[in-house]
Amino acid sequence: MNPASYSPLALAFIGDTVFDLLVREELILEANRPVKELHNAAASKVCASAQAESVKKVMDILTEEELEIFKRGRNAHPGSTPKNQSGADYHYATGLESLFGRLYLEGRIDRIRELYSLMK
Repeated sequence: MNPASYSPLALAFIGDTVFDLLVREELILEANRPVKELHNAAASKVCASAQAESVKKVMDILTEEELEIFKRGRNAHPGSTPKNQSGADYHYATGLESLFGRLYLEGRIDRIRELYSLMK
């Protein structure tokens, strides 16, 4: 199936895992540390507020197509918002995850890594 035909929330479903993997890879490569410490550090980077801040750092360099994918994800209605996250942050995070999901399904791993490196 063509990645462009998936819904924004389906793209976010896989994009969430792609982002999480990048965070975990980064943490492992930084230092060998206890799993609890790794988990806590990862949780602080994959929460909606952190993802929202991350995507704002690269908004200006997204292509027109990437920006459209992000906006479709941001504007999707997931049905509920976690209690501990603002609605705006959650929508921005969903937009980021949709973008990463689409890029992943298109095999554009280099672009994902480029964007992720600029989010730090």
